[in-house]
Amino acid sequence: MSVPREDFKKTYRVLYAARAEPVVFEAPELRCLTIDGTGSPESEAWTSAVAALYASAYAVRGALKAAGILEYSVLPLEGQWWPGDGLPYEESDRDAWCWTMIIPQPPQADDALVRTALETAARKKPALPVPSVRFGPLHEGTCAQILHVGPFADEPSTLAKLYAFLDEQGLAIAGKHHEIYLSDFRRTAPDRLKTLLRYPVRPVTRERGPRSVKPGEDATA
Repeated sequence: MSVPREDFKKTYRVLYAARAEPVVFEAPELRCLTIDGTGSPESEAWTSAVAALYASAYAVRGALKAAGILEYSVLPLEGQWWPGDGLPYEESDRDAWCWTMIIPQPPQADDALVRTALETAARKKPALPVPSVRFGPLHEGTCAQILHVGPFADEPSTLAKLYAFLDEQGLAIAGKHHEIYLSDFRRTAPDRLKTLLRYPVRPVTRERGPRSVKPGEDATA
């Protein structure tokens, strides 16, 4: 039996548009696998959480293919990040960073199928925190996005370009710092990494423009 195949990067092209200039777009609501935690991206907690998320995503993919419903490539890993110690992002202790790691799922993945897939992943990978993986909606609405090429440590220069664009457009950050990892950072040289940097935004509602903002900070607060 032939299984239908779909390329979700093309289906949701607006979400993966890798442009060096900032863009504003409407993000559709997606249902996603997510897992929360605290700590730097070098921590064991983060590494285990990402492994659990991938195990869950591939279990869903396998269930959809086995049922003859759909075949597809798992979408890129994403992460929402914010400082957990109340300090500006650059001054925050990396070990205090909070995060939600995300992998969007096809609309064909319903609650029952995902629940069964997560049970399968938990049995196969008992050492991973698969029971902490959740399945639910993500809808950021109006967003601004820019492509960053290079090491993660160099993101501030790209973000400065995005912040200037928001000032010009009369927009303010209205949500968490969101990264979409277009490159496999385990196998890609740091200077060739491609990462989309995204924020939910909304029009400025006061006379002066948005103050200088930091990743994870809401400029309208």
